Amino acid sequence: MGCRQRAAKNELLRVVMIGDACVPDHRGTLPGRGAYLHPALACLDLAVRRRAFGRAFRGPVAPDTAELRRFVEQQATP
Repeated sequence: MGCRQRAAKNELLRVVMIGDACVPDHRGTLPGRGAYLHPALACLDLAVRRRAFGRAFRGPVAPDTAELRRFVEQQATP
C-alpha cells in the first residue's frame, strides 16, 4: 500500500480494520478485508500520507494507525 512495490506475500504484513483502527494480522486469520504493506516505518508513513488505508478498506478517510505503528516499531527493533 505505501511504497507500491511488489513482494512475496510472506514478506508483507496483512492489515485489517477492526472498528475504527487498523490492526496488524501477522497470522493472516482475522476476518475482513485485508491490505498488505511492508513491515517498515517508511512504508507505513507513506501509506498514511497517501491516505491509502481509506481507499484499501473503502471506509473512513483517516483510521487510527497507532496499534499498527507500535507493531511495526517492535518488528524493527532487534
